Amino acid sequence: MPSERLDRLDALRGLAMVWMTVFHFCFDLTHFGWIKQDFYRDPFWTWQRVVIVCLFLFCAGAGQAVASAQGQSWQRFWKRWIKVAGCALLVSAGSWLMFPGSFIYFGILHGMALMLIVVRLTVHWGRWLWLLGALAIASKFIAAYALTTLGSDQFVAWMNSPWLNWLGWITLKPITEDYAPVFPWLGVMWWGSAAANWAMPRLSPALTKPLFAIDRSLAILGRWSLSYYMLHQPVLMGALMGLAWMTGHAL
Repeated sequence: MPSERLDRLDALRGLAMVWMTVFHFCFDLTHFGWIKQDFYRDPFWTWQRVVIVCLFLFCAGAGQAVASAQGQSWQRFWKRWIKVAGCALLVSAGSWLMFPGSFIYFGILHGMALMLIVVRLTVHWGRWLWLLGALAIASKFIAAYALTTLGSDQFVAWMNSPWLNWLGWITLKPITEDYAPVFPWLGVMWWGSAAANWAMPRLSPALTKPLFAIDRSLAILGRWSLSYYMLHQPVLMGALMGLAWMTGHAL
């Protein structure tokens, strides 16, 4: 590979960041009472979240394939991983202050921290990643059906407890502001790795062509995705609280 990063992959991640920002801005407007939307049940919003998370995790899986192809050391991997895990802990702490009854204990960063290790260990498995990804996604629905039809009440309650629902094999979604369990989302990361493994030797000229101006801007944003992710909500909420203070809007 001619460079350490694929600009087009960064641009796709940057697009997800922009979409996420718009989504969270609308969520914040609802939280502070400026608009009325149901982000927990309205398919218009719930499906947007699904697509945004898919983009993030697909890019994360693809990124591991690119890093592996470039011979990234385990030392460099762990350096990045520590940042992701540390930010996950900060998200839990911050969300507990804002939403003590529904704080984030296994959100997107928590899931990524665990799944990145799995993907790193399996990124060399070639075409098997497509099948593994499909099985990981299907397992969520298979488990829900099996628990509903075959599981005892005690076992179902055990699987739905916070100590195990990080797996995603549940029948009742936990009360939390963000939830990204291993299953099905590991499947999306595996598919991202599989897609990058397939594309790099076949589409290298197209992947490394110069970007348009807007693509370059998205690529820059995508390179700083973790920092941006951690900062955008405090900035958005702070701006809305400041606007509410200036306009006399009751929060």
